[in-house]
Amino acid sequence: MSERDDNDLIRQRREKLEALRRRGLDPFGARYPVTHWAGPLHERFAKATEEELKAVGPVSLAGRVVALRHHGKTCFAHLMDQSGRIQLYARADQLGDDFALFTELDIGDFVGVTGELMRTRTGELTLAVKAFSFLAKSLRPLPEKWHGLKDVETRYRQRYVDLVVNEESRRIFQLRSRIIQAIRAFLDARGFVEVETPMMQPIPGGAIARPFKTHHNALDMDLYLRIAPELYLKRLVVGGFERVYEISRVFRNEGVSTRHNPEFTILEFYQAYADYTDLMELTEALFAELAQSLLGRLTLPWGEHAIDLTPPWKRLSFFDALSQALGTTVTPETDAATLARAAATQGLTADARGPADKIWKDVFDELVEPTLGQPTFVTDFPIELSPLAKRKRDNPRLVDRFEGYIGCRELVNAYSELNDPIDQLGRFREQAALAARGDDEAHWLDEDYVRALEYGMPPTAGEGIGIDRLVMLFADQPSIREVILFPHLRPEAPNS
Repeated sequence: MSERDDNDLIRQRREKLEALRRRGLDPFGARYPVTHWAGPLHERFAKATEEELKAVGPVSLAGRVVALRHHGKTCFAHLMDQSGRIQLYARADQLGDDFALFTELDIGDFVGVTGELMRTRTGELTLAVKAFSFLAKSLRPLPEKWHGLKDVETRYRQRYVDLVVNEESRRIFQLRSRIIQAIRAFLDARGFVEVETPMMQPIPGGAIARPFKTHHNALDMDLYLRIAPELYLKRLVVGGFERVYEISRVFRNEGVSTRHNPEFTILEFYQAYADYTDLMELTEALFAELAQSLLGRLTLPWGEHAIDLTPPWKRLSFFDALSQALGTTVTPETDAATLARAAATQGLTADARGPADKIWKDVFDELVEPTLGQPTFVTDFPIELSPLAKRKRDNPRLVDRFEGYIGCRELVNAYSELNDPIDQLGRFREQAALAARGDDEAHWLDEDYVRALEYGMPPTAGEGIGIDRLVMLFADQPSIREVILFPHLRPEAPNS
């Protein structure tokens, strides 16, 4: 549709708007007494007989008109509400003077209808309209039925239109809501307490990331949008909340891609008197229960592949993964020069003079992560990459930590929490030294959190799960923007 055609249709709709007002009708009306929704009607009466349909009595629905076709003195339409669609059947002898108003509806208008259920000759469940009310005028035409809203960026910018015309988009976000409900039910049933912690924090902590900064005028202090709720949740463990969780928005001032959005949703939970091995089992149980309850199976489609969530998942240590990827043995003691030479044989350029942990991370991201299609727990990370995790008793260079990978993406990060305040303060100071040398993602020194640990925190395990990536997995979507209602985009071009 050209811009001129679009403008002509908007002009015609505005003329209809004024015509409604001249008739004494409010084009942006009031409440309507809804008694039923389209989806449940189809579920309940899919196989009902004509006699059973007549016995239902008057039915009132409200929604958007998404299809309309005239047949002389009869008119068929489809009405869409949040639960689905239902066909409407209007007759001139039934509606009288209001029949002409019904036929003048535009696709996109909102109406309320009251009538009786029937079935057409083709067997479609239909509402025979006895009365209707005009509820809201649509001044812009929806995309054409057969072409829909296909431009990806327009779909993201105008999600309100995308949800109207693309059934798949509605399915994804309904699934997202059900996933979050199921997560809450899973944790609540196991004695976890849901809480809320500050979004604006004087010290951004709990993750290695660059924060967004703002200023509070009344207190005359800088604040930061949280990059994670972790340190506040662990303060609650100190305070006696032994099983606690939060589903929260977090903010990281990083790039935008198919896997990253600067504002995203995370689940974090903490369990006292547990360690990271307990959380592996809990994670397997959570994913299996979500799949079984929401999809009815443990095998999920992932592009051209299938992912099997059946426990137990594969375990792979961090340095074993690096060794397999580089074709040579790698340990925490392997020097940067040796790592750089090994990386070069695999096509990776690494700085032989830089820290070894930078090369570890690059090799893992580039060579290991793309191989982790089936559910895998990567365990035993180096302490340099884990400033908040507890050291392994048999190897203090490593920590009790795992990351969960599915579909070649990290979805889960968990570890036995460091509850030694002296060790924690030392690691914070090491991170502060990195920040002083220009690392703007280094962890900040949080003296109050150290003070909380000094009061005593029981042995605790904690975990974070990216909700957006979890929805990507269950909805079989390759881009995070498909599962976030309003993803961040560059400013819209002028006159668009």
